[in-house]
Amino acid sequence: MQELIKVQVENDRQLVSARELHKGLGLKKKFTDWVKQNFKGFEEGQDYTTSPKGHLVKSGNGTVRAYDDYLLTIDMAKELCMMSKTEKGKEVRKYFIQVEKNWNSPEMVMHRALEFSNARIKQLKLENKNLSIQLEESNKKADYLDVILGTPDALAISQIAADYGYGAVSFNRLLHKVGIQHRVNGQWILYRAYMGKNYVTTKPFVYKDHKGNDRTSLSTYWTQAGRKLIYDVLKDNDILPLIERDDIA
Repeated sequence: MQELIKVQVENDRQLVSARELHKGLGLKKKFTDWVKQNFKGFEEGQDYTTSPKGHLVKSGNGTVRAYDDYLLTIDMAKELCMMSKTEKGKEVRKYFIQVEKNWNSPEMVMHRALEFSNARIKQLKLENKNLSIQLEESNKKADYLDVILGTPDALAISQIAADYGYGAVSFNRLLHKVGIQHRVNGQWILYRAYMGKNYVTTKPFVYKDHKGNDRTSLSTYWTQAGRKLIYDVLKDNDILPLIERDDIA
């Protein structure tokens, strides 16, 4: 069947450009006047929708101008054809009737059903993939929190740093960078906002001085709550422990 006027499909509806119809009918009346005269008995939103700047026209010098248009239902387009009272109108109306028949044929109905089904399957696969990714991320988080909760003893910074692939020195600097601690008189101290919340504790550390005498110093250890704090703050800064990193096999 020869295409007299282009019929487009949006949201499973066949629609016709009012400007294309006006041109196809060969009407002498100006388009805007034709619209004012013939659209009175039709309802916007049901029979047609406005398409601002939806009709593009390319001139001979290559410039493109955009004009307002209307997208008509097939039923409205057929009625406008009848209202034209021309032989061309009759011809175009018969064309639209055949377009409808083809659209509603068992083969086309089945084809559209298959397209809808395939699109739905594709969407479900995408949603399932996204859910799988979210579940994987959730499981990763649970895994590392399980590690924290499974070791109730307070840990030295070197042990926590190893979970992130850092050394103790560089990890302490990282905690300073993200605003957890700062250095005072050579010792790392929590910022005021984190003090007194049982994030850290101290343990005596025995060592020998240069003369071989035993000396005792206090070392900072991180509690479960403190390790959870580190995890949450670093995660907010897109820094993950090795167990949660995708680039680590």
